[in-house]
Amino acid sequence: MLEAIRISKEYKGQRALFDVSFTVEKSKIFCLVGANGAGKSTAIKMFTGQMTPSSGSANIDGYNVSTHLKNIKSKIAYIPENLMLYGHLNALENLDLFCSVSQLNYSTDELGSFLQQVGLNEQHFSKKLENYSKGMRQKVGIAYAIAKKASFLFLDEPTSGLDPKSIMEFSSLIKQLSSAGITILMTSHDLNRSINDSDKIGIMKDGNLLEIITTKNCSYRELEKKYMDHMISKE
Repeated sequence: MLEAIRISKEYKGQRALFDVSFTVEKSKIFCLVGANGAGKSTAIKMFTGQMTPSSGSANIDGYNVSTHLKNIKSKIAYIPENLMLYGHLNALENLDLFCSVSQLNYSTDELGSFLQQVGLNEQHFSKKLENYSKGMRQKVGIAYAIAKKASFLFLDEPTSGLDPKSIMEFSSLIKQLSSAGITILMTSHDLNRSINDSDKIGIMKDGNLLEIITTKNCSYRELEKKYMDHMISKE
């Protein structure tokens, strides 16, 4: 599972996280919500090894990421808000390249199978990524996570800029991944999708994790009220 244990982060003279703690159990989806600058992306980067906590620890399967990144790197996949793929290459070529970097060798048919699993039609496999929508590009990234057999998936604002159809497809896909045993930590501004897609939601503001909500016991209106109460609070 994932554990954030009293994580604080300070850089450039600013405190980005204040004593943040939460747990994401295996096969569950945990979503961090909050305004820009709340610390959501910083929290995710503690788990992917892109940042090191000033204090506290981010643990994956019991390993402290800061000191044991090599032990867990093969288990994790990270998809940022704007996924950097090679526009002049097609989906198969991009996927093959990223797999090669991870020392994974697959046949063209196997690569195609991974792309089909995330909902890409075979007719799109040979199209250059510069012609892909954001939603389609994200699917290539998630196909890489499947090819990598990642146990933990980190998604930063995955539905930002997507049209309603693509958002629904994304929601269906992450639920399938969760059912298949993948643990997911993501960030979002979309409260509606967050409560529909997640098992738990953490509300963040100014680097603080203010409340953790179990979605099973919370309606959208209740979540919206809790969120707005926290956003207008001076505490």
